[in-house]
Amino acid sequence: MKQRRFFFTSESVGEGHPDKLCDQISDAILDACLQEDPQSRVACETFASTSLVLIGGEITTKTFVDFQHVVRDVAKDVGYTDPAYGLDYQSMAVLDMIHSQSPDISQGVSGSGLEEYQGQQGAGDQGMMFGFACNETKEFMPLPITLAHQILIRATEQRKTRTIPWLRPDAKTQVTVEYEGHKPIRIDTVVMSHQHDDGIAYKTIKETIIDQIIRPILEPTGLLDKTAKYFINPTGRFVVGGPFGDTGLTGRKIIVDTYGGMGRHGGGAFSGKDPTKVDRSAAYMARYVAKNILAAQLAERCEVELAYAIGVPFPVSVMVDTFGTAAVPEHLIEAAITQVFDLSPAGIIAALDLRRPMYRKTATYGHFGRGEFPWEKTDKAAELTRALG
Repeated sequence: MKQRRFFFTSESVGEGHPDKLCDQISDAILDACLQEDPQSRVACETFASTSLVLIGGEITTKTFVDFQHVVRDVAKDVGYTDPAYGLDYQSMAVLDMIHSQSPDISQGVSGSGLEEYQGQQGAGDQGMMFGFACNETKEFMPLPITLAHQILIRATEQRKTRTIPWLRPDAKTQVTVEYEGHKPIRIDTVVMSHQHDDGIAYKTIKETIIDQIIRPILEPTGLLDKTAKYFINPTGRFVVGGPFGDTGLTGRKIIVDTYGGMGRHGGGAFSGKDPTKVDRSAAYMARYVAKNILAAQLAERCEVELAYAIGVPFPVSVMVDTFGTAAVPEHLIEAAITQVFDLSPAGIIAALDLRRPMYRKTATYGHFGRGEFPWEKTDKAAELTRALG
């Protein structure tokens, strides 16, 4: 049967986007807590607006963290260094509304809740988490979100090295890829909005962004042809941006953080949460499992769902969907997963070494498809194969 042709679009946002600024601040605070106290319980939210950053949430830790210093350092590093941007790391107000974790949640996580789970670390909340992997790229990630992230990584490099001196911190892009079945066959459309200094001619902005940022990323794929369409700063102007142009909030870019809309999402954000929160840690584990299934050549495309109940030290369900690409029946893969992987909250934290400061790096350009993170390892592929006989 002939494979259906369709178009799929994913977006990414740069580190200066107001929501991403907030994600980075929340994760930088988490890292600062874990640096001296790996058992820290953190659920940190950040709100940013004109000349203001507000941090709140629940933190229980044995260490002292200078929140003012952490927040200002992140804003400076991202590039908010000029009052003309509407947010300046030196002059902005930083408000602290943080308090300790609820004891009702704490007792379930600590294993002092219901009698049958005494002494066992439970999940920090209920919910379902999804992991996804596909063979479209060497990272086992969907191509549209991978390209969107790469474009913005290059844009950030061009801005911070002053190669393109008129770029400002806020930016977002999206990439549309044409597929035949599950195979990408061409890049159809690129949209990019990048904040810039006032007084720069639109023609200069458009040509520079296409020639110096977009083409160097897309041309090596071999999927970019002369019919590709570009929409650069489609309103014609993007001077006012960042938290001055739009308020920012932690956790509002969950699709950017994961698979660009390809594959399902359980709804829980990641940034600012310590690994006892399965919203984060189980999503990392689900990705780890899905990627190892592909590495073991058990499927060409795979989605894994894990679900948990608060305070309970094991998942309440495990599901695998291979979209018709499985080499063996999916129920056998599910059985092998439970043999090879410890899916308890404590087991996930131990397997992926999650009680260490590494989270601010995850807050920009996606949590998946980047080899520096432990959930991207494929070291369980051989064990999965053995478990399946």
